Amino acid sequence: MSGLPERLQDATQSGAYRALRDDELLAAAEGARIDFARITLADVRDKAALLAQVAAALGFPRWFGANWDALEDCLTDLSWREARAHLLLFEGFEALRDASGDDFGVLLDVLGSSAAYWAERGRPFFAVFVDPGQRLALPELSAGQAP
Repeated sequence: MSGLPERLQDATQSGAYRALRDDELLAAAEGARIDFARITLADVRDKAALLAQVAAALGFPRWFGANWDALEDCLTDLSWREARAHLLLFEGFEALRDASGDDFGVLLDVLGSSAAYWAERGRPFFAVFVDPGQRLALPELSAGQAP
């Protein structure tokens, strides 16, 4: 399975990835009718701002507690988004990665465990960081590339 729309609908491929650009991901998500959220982190340098940005982009419910456990709780629920598959596209991660100490690593851990949760339930969940400089040690998700 090498087509990006097909991969994004395959729960066994769920996970955290990097991509060189966002255009083919956006087209694939639209064509496959995948729930898509763009999360801009360009001005985010700490945990509080990160959690607020994710919560706003995904429309988290009022009960969101703005901590790591609550983030994972919301990412493994997403019932208010009513979709069969989810794609979270993160842009501008560099400031957070460089300024936050462990926060960026914890974010990656939470995204990975959320993806595993959904994969076990047969629902695709992808967290993709736009990384044209290929600086993140994540597998690349792109059209025509086998996992």
